Amino acid sequence: MWRDGSSQRDIWGADWIPFNQSIAYESIINIRPSQNNRSMIIQNPEIRERVKKIAQELIGGYEPERG
Repeated sequence: MWRDGSSQRDIWGADWIPFNQSIAYESIINIRPSQNNRSMIIQNPEIRERVKKIAQELIGGYEPERG
């Protein structure tokens, strides 16, 4: 656990792509066999949704990706 109370288990990577106003859920830090995520892409739909909501709150005013 970090000093601010966060833990590695709760830190996920994603990219904001301004050109088409979308989120890419891909990052090297997302490879976590211990959490059953064996890819750079966030595979768990619940975690992807949480990341999307946080990004929407932080960025605001964009059209979320469709699909």
